Amino acid sequence: MTKVLFLCVHNSARSQMAEAFLKKLGGGRFAAESAGLEPGQLNAHVVRVMAEAGIDISGNPTKSVHDLFDARKVFQVVVTVCSKEAAERCPIFPGLSERLHWPFPDPSTFSGSDDEIMPRVRRLRDQIEAAVKEFIDNH
Repeated sequence: MTKVLFLCVHNSARSQMAEAFLKKLGGGRFAAESAGLEPGQLNAHVVRVMAEAGIDISGNPTKSVHDLFDARKVFQVVVTVCSKEAAERCPIFPGLSERLHWPFPDPSTFSGSDDEIMPRVRRLRDQIEAAVKEFIDNH
């Protein structure tokens, strides 16, 4: 089983979506986790769009990548889903065989009314799902 870690800044949106999609679509071939550099609170818009896709992440904790590193967790693949600058702040895990970078926009920066934000978050969700499907096909 391939152990995969998805990382972003707050573990509140992008990495949570990627983890959830890999768990749902990976056919049991992957062990997925997610974490952040500075764990925050789950993004309410993301919780709603994932529920629309039939995935409940509302009870997911946000985790620190440094706690996983300190616990000596080992991952074969680490996927950063944040900016390149933030990704460079992530620790290097021992035994890591592959590091991927998927630079998705941070939904916490989306502004406007709920009716303006939700379509952007849905588009982001669909892009992350497509990236996870492509990852599964290539692994």
